[in-house]
Amino acid sequence: MRIECRHPDHRKMSTPGRLCTILPPGFAALCFLALLTSTAALAQSSAKEDAARIIALEHAWNRAIEAKDTKALDQLLAPTFVAVDTDGSLTRKGEFLAGIKAPSYQPAEAFYEDIRAEVYGDTAVTVGIFRIREIQKGKRITQRQRFIDTWIRKGQTWQCVASQVTLMPAKQAQVPE
Repeated sequence: MRIECRHPDHRKMSTPGRLCTILPPGFAALCFLALLTSTAALAQSSAKEDAARIIALEHAWNRAIEAKDTKALDQLLAPTFVAVDTDGSLTRKGEFLAGIKAPSYQPAEAFYEDIRAEVYGDTAVTVGIFRIREIQKGKRITQRQRFIDTWIRKGQTWQCVASQVTLMPAKQAQVPE
């Protein structure tokens, strides 16, 4: 619907009145709702992309462990990184990297049986089951560990700030859906 709007002093103006548009009731609310929906969809898409990125970083972590690549691990782990190992011991980043570098540590294969990531803004949490095959004291062993890692975003970069693993008996069930 259109109505003609005139300035109160329209006779003093050199141009005739201007046309104004009156929007139907609820149109502004509808536009606002559309904006919110599209913003939520974009945020959801971004969260899915971030979750995929975090899982890719977790896989890069495994490759770095297999290769004993402490430079790659240094990039993945925040300066304040802390790990709780299967025996309950607490390890800071420097100790963790030194353990990977140690000649006695001989990983053969590291992979995930299951992994999921949830993103909460600039924080992400991964949960799953990790399996590592390694040689300890001359014997080949395989360990299954349930893990939870916490990642934070700093600018455009994600880094792991905390990791906790629990040793699993060989026959324990997978992570529930």
